[in-house]
Amino acid sequence: MKKLLKYSLLLVSVTLLFTACKKEYLFGVDDVDVVQNSASKNNVKTTTEFVSIAYSDIYGSTIPQAYLTKLSLAYLAFGDKKLVEDIIIKNMLAAPGVQLPTQQAMLADVDLFVKNTYKKFYNREPGEFELWKMKQLIQADQTITPELIYYAFLTSDEYRYY
Repeated sequence: MKKLLKYSLLLVSVTLLFTACKKEYLFGVDDVDVVQNSASKNNVKTTTEFVSIAYSDIYGSTIPQAYLTKLSLAYLAFGDKKLVEDIIIKNMLAAPGVQLPTQQAMLADVDLFVKNTYKKFYNREPGEFELWKMKQLIQADQTITPELIYYAFLTSDEYRYY
């Protein structure tokens, strides 16, 4: 009987110990909806839209109709559309009259350069990670030029959508 009483008291003590010492923490954390910036872009640019918008982004003016027709025909003549886009963008960036920031201007204010580049090509602000990563990339490698950054943006998948 003594053993039973001992075990009963021990069981009650342990039960009280574990149930009485429960502390509840409440944190004031608000729910946050996380959305990818480019998630709302679901319409693919047509060949004409791609070529004319790329020309406007690079030269700051509208594309002449004869040049647009020439590029559209070249675009339609090839099966590999990514290859043609690559060649068109490379040729546009290498031609005279391109409106590119200088290397010195880019390095003087990398944050502003990255923000302006995202606005120009993607019509949106860069996310915090995108801003940090691009800034780190530009500052870590002095051979990266504004032309190379523009090329990367113009040939990206996001640029093909609006």
